[in-house]
Amino acid sequence: MKQGIVPAPLLALPWVPILLAGAIAGFGLIVLYSAAGGSPTPWALNHGIRFGTFLLMALALSRVSERNWELAAFPLYAVILLLLVAVEMLGAVRGGSQRWLDLGFIRLQPSELMKVAIVLTMARFYALLPASQLRTFTALWPAAILIGLPAAFVMLQPDLGTALMITGGGLTVVFLAGLPLRLFVGAGLALAAAGPIVFSLMHEYQRNRVLIFLDPESDPLGKGYHISQSKIAIGSGGLWGKGYLQGTQSRLDYLPERHTDFVFATMAEEWGLAGGLFLIFCFFLLIRWAMQVAHRARTKFGRLTAAGLATTIFFYVGINLMMVMGLAPVVGIPLPLVSYGGSAVMTVMICLGILMSIDRDSRRGRRAPL
Repeated sequence: MKQGIVPAPLLALPWVPILLAGAIAGFGLIVLYSAAGGSPTPWALNHGIRFGTFLLMALALSRVSERNWELAAFPLYAVILLLLVAVEMLGAVRGGSQRWLDLGFIRLQPSELMKVAIVLTMARFYALLPASQLRTFTALWPAAILIGLPAAFVMLQPDLGTALMITGGGLTVVFLAGLPLRLFVGAGLALAAAGPIVFSLMHEYQRNRVLIFLDPESDPLGKGYHISQSKIAIGSGGLWGKGYLQGTQSRLDYLPERHTDFVFATMAEEWGLAGGLFLIFCFFLLIRWAMQVAHRARTKFGRLTAAGLATTIFFYVGINLMMVMGLAPVVGIPLPLVSYGGSAVMTVMICLGILMSIDRDSRRGRRAPL
């Protein structure tokens, strides 16, 4: 039999998520090159190196079996929770927030890892829970503790955006596990009733973000500057944009955080609505693939984990886009694979690595449905 031109191991790679992630990250590299004034350093070059490194890491994680992820869920959660405690005692302070552990060779942000760990942990918990107990209090109180503990520690850093993502990822798995809808309705009503108390407990800058979200024009040159300039940049791009390297809001430093949280505004000014739709469509296809992995999974743990990780990626994209368009308060959530910085890229690539692992086992039929 003739050997194919392309080696079999290369053909066996999960090319759909690899190509989609590569297209998004590649577009991000182009945008960061422009944001740096037409220079590959410091943002674009580092972005490309980080993506390549984390892509190799994702491919390595995809070789880990689904069963091993299941067994590792609780230990990973415990280790990362201890790291969050260590952040409170030993964490490095940057920009007024204490979120990082300085290990010498790397600054580790444990809260980013918890976004993945909470999904694995909740999926493991409900995979072990008998179906007969899903409508009992036993299905609820352990989940509340497992989600509440890391969210509370992250809020102390303070990092409202990450705390919301951890809570959202955990609650997604709780919902998909089949708990009664009335519990979520009741929890939502209780949260709404506690809103004034929660607002009073927020840090002053967090309260200001909420107030500016409600009325950004009240202080356009002060606290509302970020949102106002972001809207101007996005709106000025029009349908096709001003042209590559022709953005004025970003190149003239009117747009703050143009390479991190507000990178979508930088892109939209130069590439217009067409560029924005291209980026959103690529993310849509990536999340759609992740939900297909959940549909194909042969175990309850695999289904819940894949759906939870897909939702985590969706939260990243959805919150960032709403934030830069003024549809949500500014909570410091970057646009994954596009914004400069390693934390979000690392988290999303870990998500993709685990998703590829679940998909690999599902296609090979290694485990029968539970």
